[in-house]
Amino acid sequence: MVVLNKIYTKTGDDGTTALGSGERRVKSDLRIESYGTVDETNSVVGLVRLHTVKDAPELDAVLSRIQNDLFDLGADLATPDTGEDLGYEPLRITDGQVTSLEDAIDTFNADLSPLRSFVLPGGSPASAYLHLARTVSRRAERLMVELAAREKVTPPAVRYMNRLSDFFFVASRFLNAKGEGDVLWVPGKNR
Repeated sequence: MVVLNKIYTKTGDDGTTALGSGERRVKSDLRIESYGTVDETNSVVGLVRLHTVKDAPELDAVLSRIQNDLFDLGADLATPDTGEDLGYEPLRITDGQVTSLEDAIDTFNADLSPLRSFVLPGGSPASAYLHLARTVSRRAERLMVELAAREKVTPPAVRYMNRLSDFFFVASRFLNAKGEGDVLWVPGKNR
């Protein structure tokens, strides 16, 4: 259970922050950068949901679940698996959360027309924000992959971020009139 009575602690004034294990690291550490970018992704999902809560409740329900999953992912990344007993079971992303994303991708992709070109970010406001979420989540994934080359990162966490960007792409097309409102790239159009 999380209890936050006081928001500022002054412990980060020296440029460090605490991980879930209690270890302190500089705020520019790759692990901190990774879960910070996951948090940034979550913020963009919040912007998307301003548009989906009324217009696409079926999608909004999935986005709500994703926001919670992203906090789980942040907790996973904030608690490195060092093999030491922490005195509690750390929260980890599971294969079930990855499968749930795959199921959502399949559901929202089922009625989309096949693509004949790359899609430019745009169309509806929610679709544009979903493209922003997609690119931020891709950055988080790149950071997590780099982190995994140096330290242990749970494999489902990386898979989750990989699927998440795919979900955002499919969801953006779904909101663009099931792909009919997509803005397509025209190679060399402005030469």
